[in-house]
Amino acid sequence: MKNTRNKYACLTNIKMILFPFYLFLIIFHNFAYGKPLPYHLVENIALACGSTGKNTTTPDGRSWDGDDNNSIFFHTLEGQNNASVGLPSDLNQRVEDPYKTARLSHSEIKYTIPVVSGPKFIRLHFYASQYGKFDPSKAFFTVKAGQYTLLRYFSTSFSSEDIIVKEFCVTVEHSNLTVTFAPDFSNREAFAFVNGLEVVSMPVDLYFWNQKTAGSLKIIGQDGLYYFNNHTALETVYRLNVGGREIPPSQDTTGFYRKWEGIGSENDYLTKEAWRSTEPVLQANINLRFTAIEDFIAPEDVYRTARSMGADKNANKKYNLTWEFPVDSGFQYMVRLHFCEIVAVMNETGYRLFSIFISNQTAEKPFDVIRWSGGIYVPYYKDYIVLMDIPKKKKLNLSIALQANPDDTMTLFTDAILNGVEIFKLSDFNGNLAGLNPDLVPQAKQPNQPFRKLGNHLAKIIGISIGVVCCVVLLCVIGYLFLRQGRKFKSSGRNSFSSTKSSKTGESSLPFDRCRYFSLAEIIDATNNFEDSFIIGVGGFGNVYKGHVNNGTFPVAIKRLKPESSQGVHEFKTEIETLSHLRHRHLVSLIGYCNEGREMILVYEYMANGTLRDHLYNTGNPPLSWKQRLEICIGAAHGLHHLHTGTKYTIIHRDVKTTNILLDEKWVAKVSDFGLSKTGSANMSKGYLTTVVKGSVGYLDPEYYKRQQLTEKSDVYSFGIVLCEVLCGRQPIVRTAEKGQVSLAEWVQSCYQKGTLREIIDPYLTSNIVPECLKKYGELAVQCMLDNGTERPSMKDIVWSLEFAMQLQQNAEGNGAIGENIVKTMAEEEVTLLKNYSNDSDGSSICSWAYTTESKCSAMTKMISSSQQGSTGDDSRKGMSETVFSEITDYPNGR
Repeated sequence: MKNTRNKYACLTNIKMILFPFYLFLIIFHNFAYGKPLPYHLVENIALACGSTGKNTTTPDGRSWDGDDNNSIFFHTLEGQNNASVGLPSDLNQRVEDPYKTARLSHSEIKYTIPVVSGPKFIRLHFYASQYGKFDPSKAFFTVKAGQYTLLRYFSTSFSSEDIIVKEFCVTVEHSNLTVTFAPDFSNREAFAFVNGLEVVSMPVDLYFWNQKTAGSLKIIGQDGLYYFNNHTALETVYRLNVGGREIPPSQDTTGFYRKWEGIGSENDYLTKEAWRSTEPVLQANINLRFTAIEDFIAPEDVYRTARSMGADKNANKKYNLTWEFPVDSGFQYMVRLHFCEIVAVMNETGYRLFSIFISNQTAEKPFDVIRWSGGIYVPYYKDYIVLMDIPKKKKLNLSIALQANPDDTMTLFTDAILNGVEIFKLSDFNGNLAGLNPDLVPQAKQPNQPFRKLGNHLAKIIGISIGVVCCVVLLCVIGYLFLRQGRKFKSSGRNSFSSTKSSKTGESSLPFDRCRYFSLAEIIDATNNFEDSFIIGVGGFGNVYKGHVNNGTFPVAIKRLKPESSQGVHEFKTEIETLSHLRHRHLVSLIGYCNEGREMILVYEYMANGTLRDHLYNTGNPPLSWKQRLEICIGAAHGLHHLHTGTKYTIIHRDVKTTNILLDEKWVAKVSDFGLSKTGSANMSKGYLTTVVKGSVGYLDPEYYKRQQLTEKSDVYSFGIVLCEVLCGRQPIVRTAEKGQVSLAEWVQSCYQKGTLREIIDPYLTSNIVPECLKKYGELAVQCMLDNGTERPSMKDIVWSLEFAMQLQQNAEGNGAIGENIVKTMAEEEVTLLKNYSNDSDGSSICSWAYTTESKCSAMTKMISSSQQGSTGDDSRKGMSETVFSEITDYPNGR
């Protein structure tokens, strides 16, 4: 027995010693023959939703499990109205699992899937068909996976295809992945459904790059770099085997069950010129060589086919080989291009040089496949990040263009080549991947579906019934119009708020006399039944539509609450009550509202030039001049100053940002969106309001966030961020930026302290801002963002400082001089302006923040006091710009 144990121990030791050599031989064998080690799928879950089957194997070899037989993934909630429905027998024979059955519900459908943390594929399968009593045209729902919104208001009616597969890549940080399908609760008939659900694990470096493992990605058209993190999600928009056949999921040799579109689909994306001029290139017998396991990210067939420009050098110089892919506007995309030099040339560089353009911007120039890959028959891929964002457009064309090298002396082949394309949509800051739905497509296949055919006799009955119903409806409408004359408002529906009435007067607490009530019929008529082409903006409250009221003669902006909005009844009522009592040149005017049925709608004056952000960055609009930007900031500051001191009670906006500053046709700035505003007491005895923290990320006052104590200075901090955006032409938070530049506030403060502020301003403004104006403006922005709220300037001080910055700019431009003379002139004018604008006899309220040294403040105070003794009203404004300071005297003294 002892000898046996010794013998076993000896063999074990030998195995352990030889194991590294065995492993080396396996890896060497796989590299030598071009077959990398397969990735082990930790999760390989495929659910046929609504099915009771177990391990149903489809012809492609994939095994699908049902979710209806005590499934560990799906649990029916108490009171949940859901159903598992199969297709009619004639249609059942046409499709395979998972499309034979579906899970449908008028309430939420939830799957909880236990997984190991890490990146996963999520695939959603939908089959557009009639399921029992469920009408497919009523299917409108939102899909979420953990913290990510994958689809919003999704419907199969938006597609002309019967079978729709949506693929996403997400990172799961916990032991469970929850996928929910929630119908549009604003429509009682709406339901959610799903036919199939896949969850498949993947290597972390398959698509998710990160700084530690793979560096960073180049952002096309920008100097910055993009870094992936655990909160980035991707949607597969296109995956194309260029010049080759379609590769079904079962033939994805990597084992991830990905589908690659083939040449049939590729022809739809090629431009006409490229489609006529090129031919696919096929090298089926080549022996691919993989230089590393990481290269094996696509099936071998992808690298065995390609498309080139052709053999005619002169013809190749006259056009670009171009593909155009429709994508959702407002998102960043990762474009992965696959290359493999499959022409039997010497294994040297310089044989095929060409340029790559993505979205009409240079990505590579020149590009050499052999140089980058390391040789012929060696697969290689390259990733790029591109922003596709044009306001008010739902779809854009993401173009990929290859240009042959025009210099024949530099390249053997005046040609370009591409083997494969993958395009992924990247989630935004809120984890959202859902873009605006396309326009509805006609359901051309409906007549061929037997369950939708009606007999002639039934059609006649329906026709007569419709006639009767129409008559009844007409009579009801006439009666309703008569009844409505005696009332102004009726609150109804689960989202409506009650109009409480005074016991003395019987009048509603809502301000009927200050804004108009619109019927839902009027709103529908103004927006053509909320047609998507009328959308001019999207916010936290919901979509904003441009409409026309008063028989189409008066343009308005119509904001409609969406069901899943984070805002709701309280914000809706707050907006009405706040804006109905405010009338000011720099505050957007509320014209009226609608609160009927399930709809909550606000109607504002139409602002022709949109939001301030629309003209600062990520936009196709021409850049604003520096003086335009200053005027807009001055106008917005006027509006906020009126809120803080120009009304009976202090109003704190609580959501000041560039998207809430609107511009009319004359570029007059107006503050908007008062859904989060808070009204304080007349004297604000405590100096603050204790309230739950609300606001927008990047603009939120740190002091308010920490202490939950809201003051007017919280608006001042947010306005300081706006000033930084206006100056730098950049959003407040950029997660992909370099260290120290993620937060615009911190970056501006750091550069101001170092004296390098001019280096980070919008390049368009570099030569347009005079140094004195930039210094004053930068000082103001930094003061607004001080940690201690009491040290920040008031909105009155901000108005003055911005007006003074404008005066500095105008005087320098008018005199054509910058330097000591300008500074001296401005110092003299500053004394006069301080004297006229200060409410305090000694000017200390302004000096306390405008100057950093006691000597300056003291000297300025004395100069103001002495000048006041010999000045009277009109003389005190001598030398001031009448246009710049014309509105100062319109303001109340405040409290």
